Amino acid sequence: MYSEFPTLTAIGIFVLLAIGLSLLGLTRALAADDGMHDRIHTYAVIPQDVPRRERGRRRARLARLRIRLNAMLSSFSSEKVSMQLMQANLHVSVTEFILMRIGLALTGLILGWLVSQSLLPGVGLAMIAYLIPELYLRRLISRRQIQFEKQLIDVLVLINGAVRAGFSLLQALEIVMREMKPPASEEFKRVVHEVGLGLALPQALANLAARMQNDDLNLMVTSIEIHYQVGGNLATMLSAVTETIRERIRLFGEVRVITTQQRYTGYLLSVLPFIIGALLFIMNPEYMIQLFNPGPYLCIPFGALIGIILGHFAIQRIARIEI
Repeated sequence: MYSEFPTLTAIGIFVLLAIGLSLLGLTRALAADDGMHDRIHTYAVIPQDVPRRERGRRRARLARLRIRLNAMLSSFSSEKVSMQLMQANLHVSVTEFILMRIGLALTGLILGWLVSQSLLPGVGLAMIAYLIPELYLRRLISRRQIQFEKQLIDVLVLINGAVRAGFSLLQALEIVMREMKPPASEEFKRVVHEVGLGLALPQALANLAARMQNDDLNLMVTSIEIHYQVGGNLATMLSAVTETIRERIRLFGEVRVITTQQRYTGYLLSVLPFIIGALLFIMNPEYMIQLFNPGPYLCIPFGALIGIILGHFAIQRIARIEI
């Protein structure tokens, strides 16, 4: 078996080189241009501006490469993934994200195959590598939404104060864009940009609510949409919405304090069997290993694991109170 390892290593190296050369050829083919601008630029450029112009040309070539690559692989685009990328504020396209996942999966497959000399571990590593960008994207979305939720009260207070001072709603959103920290400033900057491109303000705010997935924000957007349809005192409506959200946050905090014991009891009951099982393995491994031998006793650990998982979710569901 060890005599086959140099052969497998050489095959893996050749596969990596082939993938690299293919990507290089694709990059050059996509970035290919007629060269007319470059030939004229050689004789027309001022010598001291060469480094700056070179950097500008590199950025332009990279932009053209991304546009052509996205146009070629536009059939792989997905509205769901596009929304997730906007929610995470990642400045990559859907095509680039999918290619990134495929590249990581291929790298994991080759590394697992080279290290273990077997295809099955490579497939497992490829699956893990393929899921890592998705998990990272969801983590970014969750963190961004939580940060936005913490800033929402300050945003409403700032908008309400600006409207009472005589500013229009769009001007108040521009003040939020300038004064607040990310992610609130970035999201409201996107709203102002969409309005500048011709989208109605209620629709731009509805897009913001779809990205943030926040009940309090939905309440604010609904109140503004009602104001646009039937009119009324916007400052009074925003004040009422702000007070309502404050009361919801206060009540939610009280509920979390009351249900703390139940939630942590669920965590303890879920972890305790694993701790006891580990201690029994240390004290008497011959006795515990019989549970994992092939036979009818193998149903005991699997049944216990399923029961622990179901019990954990049941306790957490009981302790979760919707407000």
